[in-house]
Amino acid sequence: MPLDDHNLNAAITGADSPEWSVRATAGRQLAAAALTDDVLAVVLRLLLDPDDTAVTQDTAEALLARGDGVGLRCVLLALSRATSPCTMDELGAALDCTPLWMTDEGTNRLTEHLRELATDPDAGVRTEAAGILGTLRPHTS
Repeated sequence: MPLDDHNLNAAITGADSPEWSVRATAGRQLAAAALTDDVLAVVLRLLLDPDDTAVTQDTAEALLARGDGVGLRCVLLALSRATSPCTMDELGAALDCTPLWMTDEGTNRLTEHLRELATDPDAGVRTEAAGILGTLRPHTS
């Protein structure tokens, strides 16, 4: 369900909270929002949270639960920019454990999204998408 302006502003404010649980909630809420440039900047900051990987995990899982290329792109963008091994591990785990992709149909959908993202304007997204594509086994429906 899309966030109204009040709830969107509250989630953006929550993203700056000193409490990890508030930031994690904000990440889950913002992941469901339309990812405008302003929202995307906040979501990326939450994905790369330097203080608690639970924020990274919750935000990444919510983005990937969207099941679309937009959410996947956000996670790949964060993965390409991550410098902390813990953050990289959390982002990788979220990508590896997304239930939507555990079926042949889901894997095919993931492959389609990754093929699109392998031509993304951002070099980091392209590299991450191509790397994952190289590890997928072909599935047939």
